[in-house]
Amino acid sequence: MRQIFSYWFYPNLGTAPYNHPKVMAALIVCGILIALSFAIVAWRKRIKNPVTKKLSSSWSSSSLWFGIVGIGLAVSRAEGIQFLSMRILWAIWGLLLLAYIGFQMMQFQRRHYTVLERRKVNDVRDQYLPKKKR
Repeated sequence: MRQIFSYWFYPNLGTAPYNHPKVMAALIVCGILIALSFAIVAWRKRIKNPVTKKLSSSWSSSSLWFGIVGIGLAVSRAEGIQFLSMRILWAIWGLLLLAYIGFQMMQFQRRHYTVLERRKVNDVRDQYLPKKKR
């Protein structure tokens, strides 16, 4: 049991160079998240549906912050900064990202709708049909 805790919570993992595959993958994923935040801003400017626009309002800022925090964690691992390069922080970061994505998917499925236009058809026969009694 102690080995499991020391694996996840050990504060001094040593340095991993920037060309290490795990560090490079983390930097690429976090860079994609930051670029995605700017793409979401451009996409939201073109949206006409107000419901979609309201539901996607937090996507860009959260993508930016997840990317910034991930880059901070990757750099702290590469530079050997103690207590910021613990594996448990990466696990928490990943679980929070998955929880946020899951919550946003549930909200989008539950609250998204499209307003359909109603068209009133004027039929000449309507004036001859019986009216509703009051």
